[in-house]
Amino acid sequence: MGVTIDQGSERVDRRTRRRQETIEEILDIAEAVMSEVGVNGLSLSEVARRLGVQPPSLYKYFPSLMAVYDALFRRGQVANLAVMRAAMEDAEPGLPTVVASLDAACTWALAHRALAQLMFWRPVPSFEPSAEAFAPSIEMVAIQRAALADAVALGQLGPGAATEEGVYAVSIITSGTLTQAMANEPDLPWREGRFSPLFPKLMALLPALYPPKKRRAG
Repeated sequence: MGVTIDQGSERVDRRTRRRQETIEEILDIAEAVMSEVGVNGLSLSEVARRLGVQPPSLYKYFPSLMAVYDALFRRGQVANLAVMRAAMEDAEPGLPTVVASLDAACTWALAHRALAQLMFWRPVPSFEPSAEAFAPSIEMVAIQRAALADAVALGQLGPGAATEEGVYAVSIITSGTLTQAMANEPDLPWREGRFSPLFPKLMALLPALYPPKKRRAG
C-alpha cells in the first residue's frame, strides 16, 4: 500500500516555515539597525529597505514597531536565559552557580549590546514588553533566587540572600558593573578592561552583606 502525501498540509508547512524564516530575518535586520543607530533609532522603513521590500509589507509579520521591539525583547530574554542555564549546569552549587550564571549573562550582554539595552535599560520610553516577552525574565529571577537559596542551605550565605532584597542586591552589583563596562569600554569583551574584571570581587562581598549563620560546634 502506498503512502499518501497530503499536499495541502505540505504547502501549509512550507508557508509556515518561510514565514518564520522571514520573521527571523526581520529581527536580525532590526537588531543590526539598533546596533548601528541606537535602540531608539529603529524604524520599520529602514528595516524594510534592508529587507528589500516596501514598509507596508512588514505589517504581514508585525503590526507595529512596538511589536518588533517586543519580539526582540523576547528573543534576547530567551537567549540570555539559555546562556545562564548552561553556565549553571557546569558550576558548583550555591554561590559559584550564581556567579557563573551572571558572568555568562554579562558576557552575552556585551556581545549583544543593543538587545541588552532594550532588555535591561528600557531606552524606548513608549515600549512596554508583553507578558509573553517578559516571561523568560521572571524565570531568570526564579533560577537566581533558587541558586541563592542553595547558597544559604550550604552555609555560604545568610538567609537574607534568598529574599527579594538579596535578588535586588545581586542585580545591582551585576547591572552596575555591566553598565560601567558598556558605557566606558563597549568594545571590550567581558572580563577585560577596568570594570568587568571587578565583578568576581564584588560578588565576593555577598557573604559580608548576608553573613552565613555560624555553625554550632557539635
